[in-house]
Amino acid sequence: MLTHAAEDYLKSIYKLQEKGTKVSTGLLAETLNVKPASATGMLKKLKAMKLVCQERYQEITLTEAGRVVALEIIRHHRLLELYLFKALGVPWENVHEEAEKLEHVISEDVEERIDAVLGYPTADPHGAPIPDKNGVVAQTAYIPMTTLRKAQTCVVAEVSDNDSALLQYLGELNLYPGTAFRVLDVAPFEGPFTIDIAGHPVVIGREVAKHIYVADVQEAK
Repeated sequence: MLTHAAEDYLKSIYKLQEKGTKVSTGLLAETLNVKPASATGMLKKLKAMKLVCQERYQEITLTEAGRVVALEIIRHHRLLELYLFKALGVPWENVHEEAEKLEHVISEDVEERIDAVLGYPTADPHGAPIPDKNGVVAQTAYIPMTTLRKAQTCVVAEVSDNDSALLQYLGELNLYPGTAFRVLDVAPFEGPFTIDIAGHPVVIGREVAKHIYVADVQEAK
């Protein structure tokens, strides 16, 4: 049996690699808010269990066995987020923290029941893909909002889910996955975006835009 902490390490490695980030001990310690020595110790245990690989001074990667565990925890987490949001009415800015507490303890039977009740969903409330029961994750082609140009239209596809204040702010602006908007202007020198959401102009700072991913990008007609 893996500890909850060990599962958190595997999940974090997967999520960092999912973004194309090279994972180091220092980065992992920073991500999990632990001391580098603690990260080093846990990685030694995970290597001994053949769940991660790391050559000396090289990138940390998951073995196939480690990837299976990581995806199972991520599946639990994202299904729980959606269940808390849809079935229990927990605000979308709070479901991440609640799912973090529950993801390690639900049984496979409960996981399957939640999946069925929700209609076998493919994405969580923040737009992140939910791995299926075989550990297959749908490939997405979302792009950062920061790459958009003036007069383009698009749909919000996914937003970062680890900052409750940010999610509350995006919710107030109605920038949920599925929301369409048009770029009215992009200020120069890394300035903000002015967008139109259903006829309402909204200014989005670049730091916020970095956490928004979009799809169906088209040039305005």
